[in-house]
Amino acid sequence: MGQDRTAVEMAGVTVRVVGRTLLDAVDWRVGHGEHWVVLGPNGAGKTTLLSVAAAMRHPSSGSASVLGHRLGRVDLRELRRHIGLVAATRRLVDEELMEAEGLTAQTVVLTGHTGSSAPLWDRYGPGERERAAALLADLGCKDLADRPFAVCSQGERGRVRIARALMPDPALLLLDEPFAGLDLPGREDLVTAIEELAAGRPALTTVLVTHHLEEVPATTTHALLVRDARVLAAGPVATVLTGPNLSECFGRPLALDRADGRWYARASRPAG
Repeated sequence: MGQDRTAVEMAGVTVRVVGRTLLDAVDWRVGHGEHWVVLGPNGAGKTTLLSVAAAMRHPSSGSASVLGHRLGRVDLRELRRHIGLVAATRRLVDEELMEAEGLTAQTVVLTGHTGSSAPLWDRYGPGERERAAALLADLGCKDLADRPFAVCSQGERGRVRIARALMPDPALLLLDEPFAGLDLPGREDLVTAIEELAAGRPALTTVLVTHHLEEVPATTTHALLVRDARVLAAGPVATVLTGPNLSECFGRPLALDRADGRWYARASRPAG
């Protein structure tokens, strides 16, 4: 599928649903090979923003292009084949079916080749099976290949989900709160997997949505802050992730720390 130098571009994108504005005149440009984090409080519009970038939703007004193709002028089903999506809102039904079928982790990854919830065995040849095994190894979960997905921990599932999303070799990977429900070790394992993924696949563009600064990988290159459906700041991560910007975004004074390339935030308390 043809691409230009821009992975995602939005100009004046507004999304309204039943009289409510979910996104308000958003301008945003994501270049190929960049790694973005989208931060903001609950209800800020982060998931809606990602649904447009995933070609799952058209803007109510404004224009949006993904991988060089403007939404409304392209076959969305074809476009989505080039986008990997890991979304908390989509995994519930899919994973209930996968658990009921007793699928192994490797079989779950294989289903990413066709985007189906159930395996389509006639569509998986030696090449697809080798790719699924390699992706599990790349995500640090080679030993999970034959384990039933139903008994995998939440952290293990998070890495299997990303491997599944990478199965069709997408140009764009979108991660919508992939750390939800993880304990500290699970979160750190997944952060490490995302960092290694970014380092090992320089052509891959990623966008991570979260509302926790501690979940931002050290390989992040750019940041977008959203509040009340509008963009507060966007650009290189070092210039956007500042105490004043984050305090405005989350609506309370915050102190920001950084160590080993990772960020940490806490409420700023008055002196004395």
